[in-house]
Amino acid sequence: MNKLESYYKGKRVLLTGHTGFKGAWMSEWLLSLGVDLVGVSLEPNTTPSLFDQLDLASRMEHHILDICEAEQLVHLVKGAQPDIVFHLAAQPLVRYSYESPVETFSTNIMGTIHLMEGIRQLTKRCEAVMITTDKCYENRERLEPYREDDPMGGHDPYSASKGAAELVIASYRRSFFDPDKYGSTHQISLASARAGNVIGGGDWALDRIVPDCMRTLAQGQAIHVRNVGATRPWQHVLEPLGGYLLLALGMAEAKGNARRVEVCSGFNFGPDPDDNRAVSELVEQVLALWPGAWQADADPHPPHEANLLNLAIDKAERLLSWKPVWDFDRAITHTVDWYRSVHDGEATPLLKTQSQIHEYTELFYNEI
Repeated sequence: MNKLESYYKGKRVLLTGHTGFKGAWMSEWLLSLGVDLVGVSLEPNTTPSLFDQLDLASRMEHHILDICEAEQLVHLVKGAQPDIVFHLAAQPLVRYSYESPVETFSTNIMGTIHLMEGIRQLTKRCEAVMITTDKCYENRERLEPYREDDPMGGHDPYSASKGAAELVIASYRRSFFDPDKYGSTHQISLASARAGNVIGGGDWALDRIVPDCMRTLAQGQAIHVRNVGATRPWQHVLEPLGGYLLLALGMAEAKGNARRVEVCSGFNFGPDPDDNRAVSELVEQVLALWPGAWQADADPHPPHEANLLNLAIDKAERLLSWKPVWDFDRAITHTVDWYRSVHDGEATPLLKTQSQIHEYTELFYNEI
C-alpha cells in the first residue's frame, strides 16, 4: 500500500463540483482509494455527462446544491464532518463569463467563501484544498512562467473571479487558519491549487477545444479552431488531480509551524515547460490519432482571452514530490483513445476511465 492509499483509505472526503468533468474523474480516483465520498454540486450541465456515464450518483453520497446557497452549504459541511475537502465547484468557462459575469463572480468568489465558512465551523482536523486556475495570475503575455508569488489579476470575469478567490482564500488562511498564529492547537489546514488547461475523456462541455474536436470528428465534420496560435499548459486531467491529492497529504504530514506555513499556501500544477503548446499543435496531434480536417475560424470581434500562459511547477516538486507523469503526446493519446473507444463501442466509459486511472497511477505511485 502506497502513502496515498494509506492516508485516504476510510477518510470522509467532501468534494464540491463532483458532477463536472474534473469532479467525475476525481470521484472515480477517490473511490478507488477507499474513501467515504460526499459530493455537492449542481446537476450535470452537459448531455451526456461523465458523472452520469460513470453512474457516480449510486456510488457515493450525492447532494445537489448550489454553493451560492450559504446557509444550506454551511449546514451540509457541518453535517458531513469531512476529514478532507476538495473544492472544484465553479463557473469554469472564460467566454461564458462575458455572458454571465454576475453568476461567474457569485459562484467563484462567494461560493468559495460559503464553503470556507462551513469549514470554519468544524471542530475537528480537516485538510482543505481549494482549486482555482492558472488564469488567476495578472497575465502580462510573457514567456516566463508564472510563480506562486506573482500578483493575482485577470482581464475577463472568469480570470478575475479566480484571482479574487485566491485573495479570499489567503485572507481566510491568515485570519482564521494561520499556523503561526494558532500553532498546533489549530486543526484546519487550507491550501489552494492552480492548474492549467486539462484534457481527458468524458469532457462534453461546449466551447472547449478538445470536446469540440471529438464532437465534430464523431460527426465526420471539419474542426473549427478559434485561437490557432494561443499557447496553453495542456495536461491530462489526472495530472493536477494527483497534485491535489498530494497537497492534502502534504498538509496532513506537515510537522511544525514552519512546514505548515510552507505547505498551507498556493501551488501550481502544470505540465513540463516543453508541453506548453499552441492550439494548432494540439489539433494536429488529435488528427494524427483520429483522422479528419480542421480550419481556422477566428472570431472577427473576439472577447479577450490570454495568448501566452505558462506555469512554474518547481514548488510542487520540491515540497510535495509531485511532477507530471504523462507528457503532451501521452495526454493526447489517452484522451483520444477514451473518446474513440467509447464512440466505437469498444469499452464503456466506466471501464475506460478506470483502466486509464490504473495505468496512470502505476506510474504516479512509483514517483511519490
